[in-house]
Amino acid sequence: MRALKTLLIILLAVVVLAVLLGLLGPKHSHLERKTVIAAPAAMVWDHVKSLKAENEWSPFLAMEPSAKVTFEGTDGEVGSKSSWAGEKIGKGEQVVNAVDPGKHIGVDLHFIKPFEGLAKGAIDLVPKGDSTEVTWSFDSENGFLSRIIYVFKDMDAMMGPVFASGLESLKKLCEADVAKQAAALKARTFRGYTIQTVDRPAVTYLGKRKTVNWNQLEEFFGATFGQAAQAAGKAGLELAGSPSGVFFEWDTIAKRADLFAGIPVQVKEGVTVPGLEMTTIPAGKALLIAYRGNYGGTVVAHYAMEDMIKANGLEKRDAVIEEYVTDPTTEPDTAKWLTNILYPIK
Repeated sequence: MRALKTLLIILLAVVVLAVLLGLLGPKHSHLERKTVIAAPAAMVWDHVKSLKAENEWSPFLAMEPSAKVTFEGTDGEVGSKSSWAGEKIGKGEQVVNAVDPGKHIGVDLHFIKPFEGLAKGAIDLVPKGDSTEVTWSFDSENGFLSRIIYVFKDMDAMMGPVFASGLESLKKLCEADVAKQAAALKARTFRGYTIQTVDRPAVTYLGKRKTVNWNQLEEFFGATFGQAAQAAGKAGLELAGSPSGVFFEWDTIAKRADLFAGIPVQVKEGVTVPGLEMTTIPAGKALLIAYRGNYGGTVVAHYAMEDMIKANGLEKRDAVIEEYVTDPTTEPDTAKWLTNILYPIK
């Protein structure tokens, strides 16, 4: 009887202690970790903008890669949802509650196992020059059991390292992207020019083809462009681009060029223009340099194109094209003249 009484006293003491600890424990918990990533905010955002993207660096899934994760809704939009279940990470779900593109994503968290609980999480980005400050935060209203646990285990000390490891994984992903981007940029930069690869539609030019001495190019272009523009108007052909030189051959020995000077037009079936020709460059991929400056300086850009083609084992097709985007008669500053140099490739 005395033993039973003692046991009851002990049980009562445990209950009283548990109640006291539950009352004394923190009702609210806040946790956050920050890091600065050497990558622009847009690049970091690509890795945090959706629940699927966050799984790439999640420290929780790193603990249990075999955990089952499912998704619902349009990923990255408010209302999208993911659920997880595993032996180590328990069971729960999260729903996106706010998205400010490039800046903030917030979620509502529902923990189901090993114990029930609700919380909110957020990731915030702040640009810092060429880098981005990332803050990952967590806020929860603690239930009775959680309050008891947090009397003995500090939330920050317990989960802070996990959040820090997740941010470190995010940092590695983003900075690897920066390195890949820099390498890709270097691979297409020659003689100071960055060369793009573009998909170009078929273009039909109205104008004239002729072999012209270099010192007569300006005169030939001026006369032909004016004639083509006037003739296109009379024929009811809509202009479809900038005056262009389509170069079939550039003879550095004889200093002359076999070229077509013309203006892109929208072709109409059965429409011909007396005294002028039409030539079409088929659709396909092309290398592009957006050159700014006097026409005489384009030679280095052309050398850069040749370097790119040789370095990458490419093969030219059709002709080389120069699109004279800026009208020299309206812009006296040659530094502002834009010429698109295009090398169609196979």
